[in-house]
Amino acid sequence: MLKVYKSSENGLLHELSIKTLEKGAWINLVNPTPYELKVVSNFTEVEPDLLKSALDEEERSHTELEDNCMMVVTNVPIMRGKDIYDTLPLGIIITEDYTITVCLENNPVISEFNENTARLFRTFKKTRFLLQILYKSATVYLKHLRQISKLSEDIEKQLRKSMKNQELLQLLELQKGLTYFNASIRSNGAVLDKILRLRSSHNLQRFLKIYEEDEDLLEDVIIENKQAKEMVEMYSKILSRMADTFASIISNNLNLVMKFLASITIMLAIPTVISSFFGMNVDVPFGEDHGFLYVSLIALGLTSLCAFVLWRKDMF
Repeated sequence: MLKVYKSSENGLLHELSIKTLEKGAWINLVNPTPYELKVVSNFTEVEPDLLKSALDEEERSHTELEDNCMMVVTNVPIMRGKDIYDTLPLGIIITEDYTITVCLENNPVISEFNENTARLFRTFKKTRFLLQILYKSATVYLKHLRQISKLSEDIEKQLRKSMKNQELLQLLELQKGLTYFNASIRSNGAVLDKILRLRSSHNLQRFLKIYEEDEDLLEDVIIENKQAKEMVEMYSKILSRMADTFASIISNNLNLVMKFLASITIMLAIPTVISSFFGMNVDVPFGEDHGFLYVSLIALGLTSLCAFVLWRKDMF
């Protein structure tokens, strides 16, 4: 999908076509076709390979400075199901005239920049637009982390009532999501640190002119990213300890069941042995009158004694 937008001075967002491309426009590519990549490359003079690099699902966050553009790849959070969290690379390419975003899927970060929020950003203010995208990415991470925290509390309550595989699998999915978030937030932080270091360099200022208000926004982005990093580390530890705790509980419950079954087996073995013994060719006590009754009483007495001993030893 190829969309072209440009903000007006009064805060409205207008949609353009690639053929009517204007300076200060924003080109948004979502899962683009080879033809769309070629068209954008021809109009913006950005190398097709640079546009394609953000379409690799395994691409890590980084920055690149080329002769005619600057590229920032950041990982943004997405949801692939009810409790399935993942990350996706988002490429932001800044040229002297345009801003280009490239992503494999629609994501909650870019979706926030639309006609309804047009007054909050300007496509022709490239530096501020880039920082706003990075800031939105950090806030979406924080939003998803709060959701994960609430989900983990709900799962913990359910696990306290019953140890079902469904809750344990949900816990596993949350742990996987936090692992992806942790790696992505760390690499995003490295990108922000690099932009902070290079903000005064001549090569960077060809594409990004950072003014005083942009400095404040950059600091806000770094603070939000650090907060997300701290939260994901804390929640990862909590979920890891929760998983270890419930694994220990499950193991302990299994031991209790096995101990109970072993006790029952021992108790059932006593009448079996006695009946087998007197079932052989031996004399049964009082066999002519009440032999069966006496043998049964002996078996019952020994079984009761065994049950008492096992009970005193806390076997059941």
